[in-house]
Amino acid sequence: MKQGILIINAGSSSIKFALFPHTHPLAREAAVCGQIDGIGTAEIRLQAKNHAGDSVADHTLTGAHASHTEAFAELLRWFTASQAEWTIVGVGHRIVHGGDRYSRPVRLDEAALEQLTRYIPLAPLHQPHNVAGVRAIQSLLPEVPQVACFDTAFHRSQPEIAQLFGLPRSISAEGIKRYGFHGLSYEYIARTLATHSSRAEGRVVVAHLGNGASMAALVGRKSVATTLGFSTIDGLVMGTRVGTLDPGVVLHLMETKGLGVKEMTQMLYKDSGLLGVSGISQDMRTLLASDKPEAQQAVDLFCYRIVRELGSLAAAAGGIDALVFTGGIGEHAAEVRRRVCLHCAWMGIYLNPEANARHDLRISAHNSSVDVLVIPTNEEWMIAYHAQTLLGL
Repeated sequence: MKQGILIINAGSSSIKFALFPHTHPLAREAAVCGQIDGIGTAEIRLQAKNHAGDSVADHTLTGAHASHTEAFAELLRWFTASQAEWTIVGVGHRIVHGGDRYSRPVRLDEAALEQLTRYIPLAPLHQPHNVAGVRAIQSLLPEVPQVACFDTAFHRSQPEIAQLFGLPRSISAEGIKRYGFHGLSYEYIARTLATHSSRAEGRVVVAHLGNGASMAALVGRKSVATTLGFSTIDGLVMGTRVGTLDPGVVLHLMETKGLGVKEMTQMLYKDSGLLGVSGISQDMRTLLASDKPEAQQAVDLFCYRIVRELGSLAAAAGGIDALVFTGGIGEHAAEVRRRVCLHCAWMGIYLNPEANARHDLRISAHNSSVDVLVIPTNEEWMIAYHAQTLLGL
């Protein structure tokens, strides 16, 4: 019987999962990975692939409008039936918010779960589903230990001044501050960067670009500044999220259009970003292939904001020695990388066009004073690593 560590990323309507073999050192690739989509809707679908990329599951689940708990139960039924050679010895969860309390992963017990529940008001669109995932596994696999890995934890190394808003102290004391997210992705890049660049301990800006997007400045492989703040809609323009917005715009819309919290949330999280600006799609591939001016403007805005933030983060780090692109767009959209770097020649950033077009690991030109790299992120492995380490497996 093979032993594995199950990784869970529970969202509002989906559950992403991966199973890593329990080995030393931990394998970089999952033995099985997949997701359940459409939770709470009329059609819930389970899809999974093995380490070779072959499909091992693609079917609609029984029971429309199933809950997260029911979806987890179905996942474990499928897993038990089709992956009978595996025994789950530990479970690692991606938890969006760890507040000020958690700067590293933690083994989950009832006290920790109660604390994570208290953070739901800080991340109401994500945290409830993360906690529900832990509870579901707890009920289905009560003897299997679980570990929480936080998207905010990596950024707790930032100086206090970088986390403050210009709000009354009484409000800041209630936990209203810049937390930052995508920490598991940044931690993975920080951990692996030394194998690709001699400048890993220097001043590094990482651009995690995808449907959700952010950037972070690292010095000595620790976070010193990031574009995401209190929520996951700050900073860069994203697939459907607005990015940095003058709060006066929110007040204006609420006053003049009578919009409430629910309507504003829908606009800022779901109707804005690349989708809102283009009116066409949130998918960067679709926009790059389009000849419509609205699509090109959306791409231009996306790149412009990256360039703006790159300058800001380099200032926070005291300069820049390396720039890393990661995430779905960062890893695959050569045109986005080209446009960004074209406007950063003043920083000593120059691309090798052929290497960029091939998506090589190193895409900087020989005369670039900054290493420019494309490194695929692996948040699931980062969670599995922490689970294996923390549980002493």
